[in-house]
Amino acid sequence: MNLKEMVKLADDMVFAKTGKHLNDLQEKILRGTWQHEDYNEIAKDVNLSEARVREVGMELWQSLSQELGEKVSKSNFRSAMERLQVSIYSNVAQEESVQINSVNICGEARYPPNIPNSNLPNQETSNPQQTKTLHQDLSEMPELGDFFDRTPQLQTLTTSILQQHSRLIALTGISGIGKTTLAVQLVQQIKDEFEYVIWWSIDASRTPDEFEHKLIQFLAQSEKLDSPATNPKRLPLIKYLQKHRCLIVLDDLHNLFCSGELAGKYKPESESYRSLFKQIEKLSHQSCFLLIGWEQPREVTKFKNQTTPIRTLQLKGLDIAAGREILRDCGLEESDNSEALIHRYEGNPLWLKSVATLIQELGIGATELLIDDSILLPEDLKDVLQQQYDRTSELEKQVMSLLARENQPVNLAKLLEKGQISSSDLLNALQSLSRRCFIEKQESLYTLPPVFRQYIKGL
Repeated sequence: MNLKEMVKLADDMVFAKTGKHLNDLQEKILRGTWQHEDYNEIAKDVNLSEARVREVGMELWQSLSQELGEKVSKSNFRSAMERLQVSIYSNVAQEESVQINSVNICGEARYPPNIPNSNLPNQETSNPQQTKTLHQDLSEMPELGDFFDRTPQLQTLTTSILQQHSRLIALTGISGIGKTTLAVQLVQQIKDEFEYVIWWSIDASRTPDEFEHKLIQFLAQSEKLDSPATNPKRLPLIKYLQKHRCLIVLDDLHNLFCSGELAGKYKPESESYRSLFKQIEKLSHQSCFLLIGWEQPREVTKFKNQTTPIRTLQLKGLDIAAGREILRDCGLEESDNSEALIHRYEGNPLWLKSVATLIQELGIGATELLIDDSILLPEDLKDVLQQQYDRTSELEKQVMSLLARENQPVNLAKLLEKGQISSSDLLNALQSLSRRCFIEKQESLYTLPPVFRQYIKGL
């Protein structure tokens, strides 16, 4: 989508909402946002105060949010518009007999201006040649909160699922990095490509048998609704996955694995999930499982080449522009030190919000916080880090303790020299810590991120 197309589409949506076209200031805000300018830069261009530009911007994002059916902000405006365009072309390509101004976009409330959202879940499409009923159980899917620009990651996941037909995808990353938010946005974007969509959150009280029973019950009951004259016999789960195009999301996957062990070791009561995932990978079918969590199954990490039906995506921190938007949303003024603060907290949305809240409450500035190399750890952030630290094995804790004493990245030889750990144990611990996103690797050197180093030093 180019700048002209974006302005035209946004103007159509604003007109549909307000009955008025974009004024000069609104168009300037959209153009500036598209070109990654902040409010201060836009204000200088139009010779107005930043406060006035920000006020008009907030009203504009609210109007677009209502038309798109998702929260739109300055940080995610570009990606939201690009997703809208992709959705329009995707639907047009799949429903050749339907004119573009009658295409539904991404289910629910995301649609072009003045066009009724006529293709709701559990209703048949208007194309008699490609009639199919959509069944969705998204009762456990969280609401989409602030979504900051993750366009490349969204595109990677969309391509893996819709074009490469991946059967099993693991989306991993440290707590607070935005895995679930990204997955919610992905599901909203592609859910109407599937006949069946379900979101399931894993916790200790839910057994594998309960999950499989619920999934088969959902699929079988939906089939019965589609063909009320018949009473179909319930089939093994894999048969439904072969018969129908299904998207199954499993959130909080780390709850399947043991605490105090290397990453990805199943609890005894969760072992049957291992068999399920192997079956999903080995047997031919047309469905996809999306796994979200701090850890991923050990067997998933073995598959990296493009010919296998398994993919992994380890989510990293946000870029500087998105990080600045988080700080502004938390009430912090733009400063020259914002970039340093974002780097120090690795662009992690949860960490940045935690620190920004504490800065606001204490009435201090980023400059004071960055006087030395110390890392401010609010209590709520410590609680999050403690939760993840407690999951690690004693061996991993030893290695993290060694790394916390080093201010510079170190190689394997130095770690072996410093600690009383065998080379085999050290390599296994480093691999596990890497899968948990606890350490960073630079060529053949290893280091702890600053936040983890500060936390472990304080233990």
